[in-house]
Amino acid sequence: MNHKVTKDTKKKSDLLSKKIIGAAIEVHRHLGPGLLESAYEQALCCELSLRNINFERQKHLPADYKGINLDCGYRIDILVDDLVIIELKAVAQLDPLFEAQLLTYLKLSQLWLGMLLNFNVSVMKHGIKRIVNG
Repeated sequence: MNHKVTKDTKKKSDLLSKKIIGAAIEVHRHLGPGLLESAYEQALCCELSLRNINFERQKHLPADYKGINLDCGYRIDILVDDLVIIELKAVAQLDPLFEAQLLTYLKLSQLWLGMLLNFNVSVMKHGIKRIVNG
């Protein structure tokens, strides 16, 4: 991971985010709200695969403390093309803590764009939040 953020990586991340949103809407259209987060994660990974979008599921994320690698058990739900972090939720309402967590993941990985996707909504566009680092 640990990419330098450039105009090119921002542009590529933006294009990926549009593809991710399309995939999330397709998953929500088929499954609707009310399932467990794990079901949406599996379905979104299937949809990303069908769309030939590269991703890693449950990607290990170490924390760095003064040059020391801390293995704290952090995992990114889905990392798309080594550029966009996706954190999935299936909750009644997004807590600001989720945004803070995603921003921290972006900082730890030195990535620019993250997406918080909450599938427990009546219309998927209301469950999408983009978070940028910097």
